[in-house]
Amino acid sequence: MTTTHLLYLHGFRSSPQSNKARILGDHIAATHPRVRWWCPQLPPSPREATALIAEGIASWPRQTMAVVGSSLGGYYASWVAQLARCKSVMINPAVNPARDLERHIGEQSNWHDPEDVFFFRPEYIDELRLLDTRSLTAAAPEMVLIAQGDEVLDWQEMSDRYPHALQLLQEGGDHALSNFPEYLDRIDEFLALA
Repeated sequence: MTTTHLLYLHGFRSSPQSNKARILGDHIAATHPRVRWWCPQLPPSPREATALIAEGIASWPRQTMAVVGSSLGGYYASWVAQLARCKSVMINPAVNPARDLERHIGEQSNWHDPEDVFFFRPEYIDELRLLDTRSLTAAAPEMVLIAQGDEVLDWQEMSDRYPHALQLLQEGGDHALSNFPEYLDRIDEFLALA
């Protein structure tokens, strides 16, 4: 089944202006112009973010949609994959953001626009816990890109979280997956982009 609709979810403090979002969006536009692409700016509240996502994909055909997510967006992507029962690609995904983001409660700024300041609230931790899909069997095929040199998240924890996924492990590398363009063909093949 070919993918006709593709959702991209950025990470914590990130935006649709992230390198991976722009690279993948440009690639889709240039090589798969029939694919519907959506990369929303996610609000800091996980509850609000998932409500925005659910509303945005409500009319999408479940059998031909897919989701790609990076870091916290990878955590959200696993939730979307359960909701929509669709293929998913996670890039250096957050596995337990309720634990990892607790130390970030307070004022934060967007990586791509330091003037864009928001407050990461304590209640967002509980909102993250409600989205945890670790105890569920994958609803559809999964692929995970993991850089063993990730300086933000534990690569082994990521690998252990997705034991049945197609895992592409990169020796070294970094959280931003600077060599992301090298994986575009594998993503195309996995998602069977239209």
